[in-house]
Amino acid sequence: MAKILYMDDGYLTEFDATVTRVEGDGKAVALDQTAFYPTGGGQPNDEGKLVRVSDGKEFLVTTVRKAEGEILHDVCEPGLVVGDKVRGEIDWKRRFKLMRMHTAAHVLAATVGKLAGALVTGKQLELQQSRIDFSVEQFDREKIQQYTDEANKAIATNAPVKTYFLPREEAMKIPGIVKLAERMPPNIPELRIVEIVGVDIQACGGTHVKAVGEIGKINVLKAENKGKTNRRMYYKVE
Repeated sequence: MAKILYMDDGYLTEFDATVTRVEGDGKAVALDQTAFYPTGGGQPNDEGKLVRVSDGKEFLVTTVRKAEGEILHDVCEPGLVVGDKVRGEIDWKRRFKLMRMHTAAHVLAATVGKLAGALVTGKQLELQQSRIDFSVEQFDREKIQQYTDEANKAIATNAPVKTYFLPREEAMKIPGIVKLAERMPPNIPELRIVEIVGVDIQACGGTHVKAVGEIGKINVLKAENKGKTNRRMYYKVE
């Protein structure tokens, strides 16, 4: 498995790596280390490029995905071979927007959990708007505004966001460490913890901002009923 650089530093936008595997038609590439986030957990993959060190040729990265325990980078054209040295470059504008969206989802989850005792039943992050689903019975417009106002108050504190690893057994003893209904973290020895100091703590493998003030402001666009107790919120950050 490649060394996953974004786990320790979501602000890393460039890195050096070596091609360790090339699949199929030559357009799926594995590296010995990567800062590209692969699609997963409701967060879309990073985009960017791999630049071959030997001649400066650029290979655009359009999709990043997990496959058979590896992270594969889908590039626009073949040409890279095992052993090639490359420079990875992340599309920072895209990454940072998704980081803000993801940390906003954590703040919303913590807020609705605190005020309504609800768990998250799903989420999908996007660049223009994202959605988050909750298992809550009463979810009228007044309540939505209350949750949003409370979430934005938390953002205004500019609380720091810390990431660290804990043994799974120790992490699972923390109240509220799991915010997803009917879904447990992967069965691995260590869990990555994302803690918004004084606001939220949960297991998460995604990329996040360093302080909640970087989110800006959450603006809820609309809400929908998606079942007896399932409510969906669409939001953006600005």
